[in-house]
Amino acid sequence: MSDVTVTKNEAESRYEAHIDGQRAGIAEYQLTDELVAFTHTEVDPAFEGKGVGGALARYGLDDVRAEGSRKVLPTCPFIKAWIAKHPDYIPLVYGADEQAAEG
Repeated sequence: MSDVTVTKNEAESRYEAHIDGQRAGIAEYQLTDELVAFTHTEVDPAFEGKGVGGALARYGLDDVRAEGSRKVLPTCPFIKAWIAKHPDYIPLVYGADEQAAEG
């Protein structure tokens, strides 16, 4: 199996995953001055079970972390669930600091 390659397509406001040159999935986002809202993640059925969704989530969240000026609003159920399974990304989530302080 080939590796998943993820790139950022700013013109389309999405991250794109490719395997062997074929688009295998996308993670769409919307930007505000303070947030990156992940709105939709989709994996082509031919590539399900090959780590495409996880690669999209990790790359997108790492990109937000590296950029450093925005928080994440995971409205996409997949991204939200992925973050829950990878707690080292929780500090990126909008409101996470407030929730921890209240909890």
